[in-house]
Amino acid sequence: MAELPLLLFPSPEVADRTKRKMVPGKVHMPSVTRQGERLSPVFQQLQTSFNARCVELQQSPSGIDPEQVLVIETIGNIENFANAVKKIPGLEWMGEIETDEIVPDEDFYDAKKPEKDLSGRLYLVMTNQTALTQMLSLWTQYQADTSMTFQHGLTKFRDVFLHLKDIRRWGVEDRLAEKEVFDIWQENLEFDSQRNIRFEAELWYRGSEDKRREGESIVAGLIQNLGGSIISQCIIPSIAYHSVLGEIPAQAALQILEQLEVDLVKCENIMFFRPTGQMATGKEPVEGDITDCTVSAEDLPEGDPVVAVLDGMPLENHRLLAGRLIIDDPDDWASEYPATDRQHGTAMTSLIVHGDLNGDPAPLSRLVYVRPILHPNPIDYNSPREECVPDNILFVDYIHRAVKRIMEGDGDDEAVAPMVKVINLSIGDRSRHFSQVMSPLARLLDWLSVKYNVLFVISSGNHPEPIDTGMSSREFEALSASECETLIVRKIYEDARHRRLLSPAESINGLTVGALHQDTSQIGYIGNLINVFDSELPSPVSAFGSGYRRAIKPDLLFSGGRVLYSQSFGSGNSSLQFSNRRIAPGNQVAAPSAQAGELNKRQFCCGSSNSAALTSRAASICYDYLLSIIAEQAPDVDFSAFGVPILKAILVHGCSWDELGGKLDELLRTDDNGRQIKNWISRWVGYGVPDIEKTLGCNEQRATLLGFGQLSDGEAHVYNLPLPPSLSAQREWRKFTVTLAWLSPVASTTQRYREAQLWFDFEDGKKSREKLKGKLRVTGIDCDSDATRRGTVQHEVFEGESAVAISDGDALQIKVNCRKDARKIDHPIAYGLVVSLEVAEGVDLPIYNEIRTRITPTIQIR
Repeated sequence: MAELPLLLFPSPEVADRTKRKMVPGKVHMPSVTRQGERLSPVFQQLQTSFNARCVELQQSPSGIDPEQVLVIETIGNIENFANAVKKIPGLEWMGEIETDEIVPDEDFYDAKKPEKDLSGRLYLVMTNQTALTQMLSLWTQYQADTSMTFQHGLTKFRDVFLHLKDIRRWGVEDRLAEKEVFDIWQENLEFDSQRNIRFEAELWYRGSEDKRREGESIVAGLIQNLGGSIISQCIIPSIAYHSVLGEIPAQAALQILEQLEVDLVKCENIMFFRPTGQMATGKEPVEGDITDCTVSAEDLPEGDPVVAVLDGMPLENHRLLAGRLIIDDPDDWASEYPATDRQHGTAMTSLIVHGDLNGDPAPLSRLVYVRPILHPNPIDYNSPREECVPDNILFVDYIHRAVKRIMEGDGDDEAVAPMVKVINLSIGDRSRHFSQVMSPLARLLDWLSVKYNVLFVISSGNHPEPIDTGMSSREFEALSASECETLIVRKIYEDARHRRLLSPAESINGLTVGALHQDTSQIGYIGNLINVFDSELPSPVSAFGSGYRRAIKPDLLFSGGRVLYSQSFGSGNSSLQFSNRRIAPGNQVAAPSAQAGELNKRQFCCGSSNSAALTSRAASICYDYLLSIIAEQAPDVDFSAFGVPILKAILVHGCSWDELGGKLDELLRTDDNGRQIKNWISRWVGYGVPDIEKTLGCNEQRATLLGFGQLSDGEAHVYNLPLPPSLSAQREWRKFTVTLAWLSPVASTTQRYREAQLWFDFEDGKKSREKLKGKLRVTGIDCDSDATRRGTVQHEVFEGESAVAISDGDALQIKVNCRKDARKIDHPIAYGLVVSLEVAEGVDLPIYNEIRTRITPTIQIR
C-alpha cells in the first residue's frame, strides 16, 4: 500500500450542465411516392394476415379476442413515438429495440458511405382489429394527401411513415430467437424419451392488470390443451416482466419439434420461449488436490459482510472457509447437496475470502454472506455433478426474492444482511448471448442495484468452445509462440459473434468482469497440453462485449487463470479443445475432496467466474478503506448514499490498457483496419486491468482525489483541481486519469433504457479536450471517449510529456453533468468521482504535497 492517503475534493461549485449537440448522419430516404410503392402491398398483406388470424381464433374453442404485436422498423429514431401510439384506442406500447445492423438498399443508405450498415429502431406495438384499421386509415389518407393535418397527438405517425423500412407481425421466429430452447428439448428427450419438458414463456407485459391476467389465462389454457400445466409465474412491474414456468408431456414436446405451427408457439401473448436451468457452472474436476492448507483461528473475521455471494453451496467446514461464511439456506438445498458436488461455490468463496492461494494474501476481515442458488444436476451421473439452476424455478423470480431477503427481508423475517454493498454473481446463462435486447435478469439487476444501492459484480461468461486453427496439425506445431498468439487472437475475433457476453453481463449498472490469461502459479508438467498465450492477454475463453447501446463491456479484466488446450489430430484442420484438467496453471482455490471427511484440499481453476470473485474481494477491501478515509477527513458526512458509486469508480480507476493494448494492437493491426482497432480492443478488455493497490493510496509523485454528490436533470458540479507549480516547464511524462460512476434508474420499455446520463467535461465543455491539452499537455489514450459515455462508468486516461506553463493558483475544472436520458429523473442521482495526476516515480516533483496544500484550506463539510 502506498504511504500517503487519498484526498477529498473540496465541495464542488453548482452550475448548469453543459449542452451537448448531437449531429446526426445524413441518410438517403425514399420519396413519399416511393414509400407508397414499397409499403402499400406490405400494409395490405398485414391486414390480410390479421383477418385470417381473426377467423382462426374465432373458430377456436377459446374464442380469444384477437390481438397481435406489430414490429415497426424505422431508419433512425422517432422521438416520443410512444406518446402517439397511446392516442389510438387499442394500440398499446410494448417497447422498442435499437439496431445498427440494417443492411442498406437502393431506398435507404448512408449518403457518405453507401455500403455502411444503418441504425434504426424496432417499435413493438400491441394492436387489435380496430386499432390496426385506424392506423391503416392514417396511412391511406397520408398517401392521398401528404400535406394533410394529423389529429392532435398523431403527428409522429407522419415521421414514422417517412422513415418506415418495414412493418410486420411478431411471429414464431421472433418468439424462438433463442433457438437453443428446442436443442435442449431434443437433448433431454434423447436422454429420457418419457420425460416432461419444462420451459419459460415470457409474456408481453401489459399495462392493465386485467390484460395480464387474461394473457396468462390464455397461455395456461394452451399448455393444458397439450396435457401440461403451469408450475409457477412471476410479475415484476418495475422491469416490465411477466413470465410463466410451464411443463408439457414428452409427446407434446415432440409434436412441437416436428411442427412449430401449434397454438402455443403461435400464441400472440408470448414474447419469448426460453429453456430453463441453463445457468450452469460446467463440470469441475477434482484432479490436482494439494493438502496441508492451514489457517490460524486467530485470523477469523468479525465484521458484518460487505460482500454477498449468489452461487453454489460451498463446503463451509473446509479449513480455509470455516468460521468465515454466513450460509443462508432457507430452502434447505444443503440436504441434497453432497460435499463432493460443492465445487463452484467453494472455489468462489475461497477466492473472495483468501484471493488466489498461489500467493499469500491476508483473508478478509469481514464475514462473507452466501446464498445458494445452484443445485447439483439430478440427471448428471458423473462425480462431481454439474451445478445448475433447478428447472422448477423461474430464475429471475428466485434472484429477486433472494436479494430482497438480503436487503429488505422476506415476509415477517427481517433483512438477513442489510450491510451488504456488493453482490457477486459468477455465473452466466449459456443459452442467452447478449444481442441488443436486454435480458430480464440484466434488467432485474439494474433495477435492484438502484433500489438497494448495491453493486453487482458479474462475470462476463466463458466460451470454452474449440478454436479452429484453419491449418493442419503439422502446420500449427511449426508456429513460433508469437505466430501462435497472432493466429489464436485473430481466430477468436473472427468468431466474436459466437463469443458474446452471457446474460446478465450486459447489465448497465453492474460491474462486468472478464478474465485475464494470468496467474502466479508455477507451471509443472502439462504433457501434450498447450498454453496458447505466452504474453499476458485476455483469456481465450473470456466473453466479448460490447454492451447495451455499444457501451464499454466488459468493464475490466481481472486474473482468471491461464487456460490450456489440447490439439485434435486428423486429416483435416486442427482444432484446439479446451482442457478441463485442473492442474497448474490457474488460480488456486479451496476444493472438496473425493474422500469423505477431508477438509484441507485445494485445486486449480480458471475463467471469468474467478475474475468476478477476485474483483468482489477487492471491492470489500476498497470499501473498508473508503470508510476510513471518510472517517478521518470528513467524519460528519453521511456516506451511505455515495459509498457504492465511489466504490464502483475506485474499482475501475486503476484500469489501463498499457502493454496489453499494445500487444493486441500488434497482433490485430493490418493495413486496412487501423480505425477499428480501438473498438476491437475495448470489446475484449473493456477499460483494462486495474491496479487496486495503486488506486488505494498516493505517493509524492501521485495524488488521487475523491469527489461525490447528487445531481438532477440539468444540473452540474464543478471540481477545481489545483495544478502543481513544480510541473511547470517540465518535460516529464505525466498521466491524468478521471473516473465517474453512478447507478442509473432504468426504463425497461424504452430503447434508451438508462434514465440518467452523467458525464464529465473539462472547463465549460466547449472543446473540452483541447482545453485539457492546453492546461496539462496530455491527450487521451485507450478507449474512444464517445464510447466511455454510453454506460454508467466514464473512465478516461490521458498522457503527455511536453512542457507546459503553470502558475501558482492555476487549476483545472472538472465538470460533472447530469441530464435525463430515457425519461424524467424522479430523484437526484448519486455519483462518485476519482481523479489522479501523477508523474513517474522517482522524479523529484512534489505533486501530492502541492495539490494537498492547495485544497486543504478550502475543504468544507458537505
